[in-house]
Amino acid sequence: MSESDPAAIKQFLTELRDFNKEKRRTAVMKLGMAGGPEAITALMMAVQNRNEDLIVRGRAALMLGQLGDTRAVMPLIKALDAPGLQTPLNAAQALGKLGDVRAIKPLLMMAGSPDAKFRAAALEALERLGYTGEETHRQEMSEA
Repeated sequence: MSESDPAAIKQFLTELRDFNKEKRRTAVMKLGMAGGPEAITALMMAVQNRNEDLIVRGRAALMLGQLGDTRAVMPLIKALDAPGLQTPLNAAQALGKLGDVRAIKPLLMMAGSPDAKFRAAALEALERLGYTGEETHRQEMSEA
């Protein structure tokens, strides 16, 4: 059974709903490695689920970045405000990989965090997005 096999995806989706958080943590990684529309949808739901284990959410963010589907941008932006460290840090990294300019403002807000890890993750993501600060300056000048 290969990971891209529909039966395997179905099994991973079942595991993602399991009561056992260890199974869900593993399922998220398997879905990320398998890819495909069903996996991406499930990972977007997992990263946004406020009742989900924080490690599951963090791993979902990580996998969404690896899959490279820009439909994940808004769920990942919301994940920047998740509790803990892993989910916001992985969401910032994923947003940098996705390369979508919608992430610039939320990442700039994260870059102002008192937490050095958050600042570093946000600045790295902004760098990957090619952000130099000139875009904000131009926008402010055009609004004046």
